[in-house]
Amino acid sequence: MNRKVIIIGAGGHAKVIADVIEKSKDVVVGFLDDVKEKNEIIIKEKHYKVIGKVEECVKMQEENKDIQFIIGIGDNETRKKIAKKYNNLKYYTAIHPSSQIAIDVEMGQGTVIMANACINTSARIGDHCIINTGVIIEHDNEISDYVHISPNATLCGTVKVGELTHVGAGTTIKNNISICNNCIIGTGSVVVKNINEPNIYIGIPARKMIKRN
Repeated sequence: MNRKVIIIGAGGHAKVIADVIEKSKDVVVGFLDDVKEKNEIIIKEKHYKVIGKVEECVKMQEENKDIQFIIGIGDNETRKKIAKKYNNLKYYTAIHPSSQIAIDVEMGQGTVIMANACINTSARIGDHCIINTGVIIEHDNEISDYVHISPNATLCGTVKVGELTHVGAGTTIKNNISICNNCIIGTGSVVVKNINEPNIYIGIPARKMIKRN
């Protein structure tokens, strides 16, 4: 049975999620967004409607218990804020059919796995995460809630990534590394030591760049 999904947000990331849903043979009902100028999303020949504001998700869930939702917003903090505010929604997990996911991977609600991602055995992925295009997550990784792993990043075995952390595109994280909550790992960085302080890290090897408030 095809599942019916409403996407919260109507930007570029939401469009990619719409494609994942359609390729999974499920149905995009429409988008919710608070920007008045957004009323239609066009992906090739398909025209999707922005059917209401974000706050209307509660009423839509009450009216149709079978509807599922996914937060199509790339910013980690914003995804967390929406998920906490609307924690009673039935959330959809979007998995692109070209991804390779081991049979014992644990996957949280509201997470999206993009095209050609690979997640190997005994990995755990939290709620409302983004595992982007071409990401490699090796065995025994633990990815906490609201994490974004950007395209073509590689996480070697037994890596732990804390809540709300953003791992930049093309980053490599050495095996047995732990990264704390609320970090940004810059594009193309190589992480070879544990990161215990929320901050921005960049380079080869990755080093702390600035002090964050």
